[in-house]
Amino acid sequence: MIKPKSNQKELSTPFEPTILGSAKRIAHAYDLVLRFEDGEWYGHALEYPEAMGDGKTERACVRATRQALTVAIATMLEAGQTPPSSARQGHRSAQVNVRLTPEEKAVLESKAKARGFRGLSDFIRTTALAEK
Repeated sequence: MIKPKSNQKELSTPFEPTILGSAKRIAHAYDLVLRFEDGEWYGHALEYPEAMGDGKTERACVRATRQALTVAIATMLEAGQTPPSSARQGHRSAQVNVRLTPEEKAVLESKAKARGFRGLSDFIRTTALAEK
């Protein structure tokens, strides 16, 4: 058995109720992306594609995805980090134009689609801003 360092909590240690409550509120504000593949539903948040869930039904997938998001966000909050903002939060009024070669655009679109994003804007914004 691997013992945690003295400053680390064991995985079985529950989160503080206030952190868990905040994490749940944040997780429920995120938009989910679901896809059906090989007889199973898979999901992740638009804002946090690294936390994923799955299930035999859409409902089970949503529940598992929200749970994975809650744990990931609670872990971030506990470590003093700031989770990504909800895509619904704030009004996006600034625009950025980027020139790409057709090949670069095709690669980016392929990566965005593979990760469940609807378009390049969400993919680029989420990927770049996740590194805050």
